[in-house]
Amino acid sequence: MKFGIFDHLDASGAPLARFYEDRLRLAEAYERAGIHAYHVAEHHHTPLGLAASPSVFLAALAQRTKTLRFGPVVYTLPLYHPLRLADEICMLDQMSGGRLELGIGRGVSPMEFGLFGVDIAQSQAMYFEAYQVLMQALTSKSVSFEGKHYRFRNVPMLLEPLQKPHPPLWYGLSKLEAIGWAAANRVNVVGNPPAAKVREFTDRYRAEWARLGNDPAQLPFMGFTRHVVIAASDREALGIARRAYARWFASFIKLWREARNEPAFLPYVESFDETVKRGQMIAGSPASVRAALAAQVSEAGINYPLLRFAFGDLTLEESLRSLELFAAEVMPALA
Repeated sequence: MKFGIFDHLDASGAPLARFYEDRLRLAEAYERAGIHAYHVAEHHHTPLGLAASPSVFLAALAQRTKTLRFGPVVYTLPLYHPLRLADEICMLDQMSGGRLELGIGRGVSPMEFGLFGVDIAQSQAMYFEAYQVLMQALTSKSVSFEGKHYRFRNVPMLLEPLQKPHPPLWYGLSKLEAIGWAAANRVNVVGNPPAAKVREFTDRYRAEWARLGNDPAQLPFMGFTRHVVIAASDREALGIARRAYARWFASFIKLWREARNEPAFLPYVESFDETVKRGQMIAGSPASVRAALAAQVSEAGINYPLLRFAFGDLTLEESLRSLELFAAEVMPALA
């Protein structure tokens, strides 16, 4: 089994320059530890995400690493012009020696869309058109498209990705209905829910993959994200995790609460103890984390855990210690 990293790049309280440098140092450590890929979120005008331009951050990361794969989960397509984004994708893939993992999606925050003057009610149609343009731009020498939101004819594409036909695709799953498209297009998928809910997605994906006549050995990555803190004892790890999760959740919920528009259902809850109970937080000694993660992988039916070792106000040293213990005492037993 391979392991990935998921990172919101949420505000830690550190000055921005130091914050970015600490994340780049972590990326170097992820590479040394044998992590497969580093996946970053895209958010805007919120402390939940300080990599508002994933391409800029990932361009720096590409120059600090040699083998670590990386990419957004996801580029929020309605907030981009698809031709401009295609150029960025091609540059990133070429400059990294073909290490880009390409996450695409519609986006989920009406507040973030509103700050850009984009109507989230139009976002699904904008996403679908942008996706079509993007795929054409990454695989053709010219692009022509006639849609409601994007129209152009015979646009020459001088740039191309190193990976053919394009970098591996990723999609954040929230609805079972998307699995047919994902399987048909060999898209890697990731979700945030508890393991039992994730199992509904992985079972459906495997069934759809088989229905299409595909080789089970070629199954794309199916993953979940989990906050992880590892320390010498359960007590120490849980204490650190409780403190850091409080800050992370405050960033997560900030725009919703300021808008007084908190939805009835959110993928995360404020209670740290409930988050641990739901399995979205795994904190403890190496033995405890090893057992908990193995149990969740089995229950969820995934083949690719994406772990958060940096979130909230965790210090660089705390994140590095979790990673070092994971690489030495957890990963070998699960790989």
